[in-house]
Amino acid sequence: MKPRPYRIGLAANRAHLASADTALASLLQGSRSAIVDYLQPQLVVVGRTLDAMRRQQLLEGYPHIEGFPYGREGGLMRLVARVVDSDASRGLDAVIYLIDPVDPSSTFPEAVALKRQCIIHGKPFLSTLAGAREWFELEAIAAGAQADATLDAVFDLRSEAIALVAHDAMKPSMLALVEQHFELFDRFAVRYATGTTGGLLNEMAMRIKGKDAGRNWVKPLLSGPLGGDAQIAELILDRQCRRMLFLEDPHVARQHEADIQLLERAARTFTDYASCVTDLKFAERWCRLMQLRCQPV
Repeated sequence: MKPRPYRIGLAANRAHLASADTALASLLQGSRSAIVDYLQPQLVVVGRTLDAMRRQQLLEGYPHIEGFPYGREGGLMRLVARVVDSDASRGLDAVIYLIDPVDPSSTFPEAVALKRQCIIHGKPFLSTLAGAREWFELEAIAAGAQADATLDAVFDLRSEAIALVAHDAMKPSMLALVEQHFELFDRFAVRYATGTTGGLLNEMAMRIKGKDAGRNWVKPLLSGPLGGDAQIAELILDRQCRRMLFLEDPHVARQHEADIQLLERAARTFTDYASCVTDLKFAERWCRLMQLRCQPV
């Protein structure tokens, strides 16, 4: 039986809507084939974002669009409610919220809750153009599409870096995930990790690859509270690390919340470059689909 199409919440801050060369247009034009020809998702679009789509004739004629109110009228709040809705005809499977890091609305309670509930319920939360493009590409391939050759350079892991970060409760899950998909992570040119996570990953790599090859498999940084998040942020700002796998624990208050927000802000500053995977269920599927997309030549 063919699985039902995805239901995807879609919103964008004002700066990403203004013209045909901003993030929303780049996403919907670049991913048009994945959306229209393969996935055919139901797009649940918040007010101003839908206005921009109509004004710029993005996905013109596409029939599977449901409009939600403007953010000031509760549109984002309704997306949060749909993330947690168990009714398959109403609930969302993923959220794309293109965030402008200097737009204060991205820190409003409904915006923060939207990300948190996606993590809790294991649903992708995609806040950058690069992350959303990658997600559509991987899901289209899972649906039978050929790889988009214009994205080949992004998926050449031999020249790419990845940052691996996990809160304390998620460290065992991070180790299990990386060990299960070790061959994929081993393809990256460079791996970074904060604090204890880096040490544990290097111990695992020495067990798998041997002491000499595995000792420095990960480049360890400071722990998050001591500045490791800021170090990763700088790598992103210098375009030296495109991807983050950050397994967050949404149930625990974090004393270094400002550092985490700094890291997320760095990724959103270069929305066309950086992406972040933030929950275990999403990460597991991401690994499987990345293996499909990045088959060695």
